[in-house]
Amino acid sequence: MNAAIRPIRKAVFPVAGLGTRFLPATKAVPKEMLTVVDRPVLQHVVDEARAAGIEHFIFVTGRNKAVIEDHFDNQFELEATLASRNKTKELEALARDLPAAGQTSFTRQQAPLGLGHAVWCAREIVGNEPFALLLPDMIHHGRTSCLADMIAAYNKHGGNLVAVAPVPEDQTHQYGIVGVKDAKADVSTITGMVEKPKPGTAPSNLHITGRYILQPDIFSLLEKQERGAGGEIQLTDSMIRLMQDGKQPFHAVRFNGTIYDCGSKLGFLTANVALALEREELAGDFKREVQRLLDGA
Repeated sequence: MNAAIRPIRKAVFPVAGLGTRFLPATKAVPKEMLTVVDRPVLQHVVDEARAAGIEHFIFVTGRNKAVIEDHFDNQFELEATLASRNKTKELEALARDLPAAGQTSFTRQQAPLGLGHAVWCAREIVGNEPFALLLPDMIHHGRTSCLADMIAAYNKHGGNLVAVAPVPEDQTHQYGIVGVKDAKADVSTITGMVEKPKPGTAPSNLHITGRYILQPDIFSLLEKQERGAGGEIQLTDSMIRLMQDGKQPFHAVRFNGTIYDCGSKLGFLTANVALALEREELAGDFKREVQRLLDGA
């Protein structure tokens, strides 16, 4: 790694959303804690960050999210009960998932003012260093950690990076889209960025997938950023301003695995099926049950 490139040690997880698409399930349970097989969606995303070498996990929470803080803490009664019942395997699994003391921080986003505002709320904890940002709804499933691939690209190029993946041309208006110098390259310079372009105007079919590496300069831009689409402070708007300054490079890192949008019911259900079929102890029986349901449909 270039000595002038500061390492990525911290990751921000914006988890203050209301999860209205999953009501009534999310009335009392945060959407990020809904389970894909037997792990909360958020745990899958934190696993990705840990595999990439992240040392400090910063959660931007909101009301009714205390269970997230509890999840990443010791639960003495549960652990004592497991120990008394000789549930060694379960105890070891809990210990593996538990961040070390001081590795987690929690801050509040008091009002639902958008992703850009959620990122800005983490500014004091991030400090003056580059950081990763992972949207907890999006499970990136591949042979390697998406964030690990991004950090490898960052160590070579520095600056700011965004994970991207192709979508059908007729769906580009649903996403944030980037233009790049080489649409087929694994890593390419970003030439343009637009949030939900009008049909037929997108600079490419590469959409932003919810993984970012950003320089701390973004915070001063977010602080002054006017509200954009939906009356919210949009991260994309500030990234565009930072890119237009021309002082820092912006690169797109192409993710070649499968992305499950667990913020939608279809994506959430698909993730459960796909990941269950990969579990050796579940796959055989589960596949037979699914096939039985399909045969009876």
